[in-house]
Amino acid sequence: MLHRRALVAAAAGAVPIPGLDWAVDAALLTRLIPRINAEFGLMPDQIDHLTPQERDRVQKAIAMVGSVLIGKFITRDLILKAAQMVGMRLTARQAARFVPVAGQVASAVIGYTAIRYLGEEHMKDCVRVALKAQLRLPHSPGH
Repeated sequence: MLHRRALVAAAAGAVPIPGLDWAVDAALLTRLIPRINAEFGLMPDQIDHLTPQERDRVQKAIAMVGSVLIGKFITRDLILKAAQMVGMRLTARQAARFVPVAGQVASAVIGYTAIRYLGEEHMKDCVRVALKAQLRLPHSPGH
């Protein structure tokens, strides 16, 4: 799931249309993050169905991990906060576009890497929250 979305981000990054990559990234992440949260039982409605003790453990675990994307409805503002973790990505990606072909390749690689990084970091945060809150981890296919 993460790999496919990162490939879409890479394709958008290679297209030399200003702002397209960010629009695609935001759209991908607003769908990806809730799916990851749902897999871990960390969507707001899933948390609401927990017992008061479990809910308290989850909220404390979220606070300890410091995630802005777990247990919340995902908005564009939250996605932008998460994207800030990647740092100079926008600047590097936009600057790379001015170099023909090689710049587009670099922009695509940066797009893929950024989406992949954000998704993987979010999954790590979800695992940490689930472990701290004593929730069951999702079953991995093939395990």
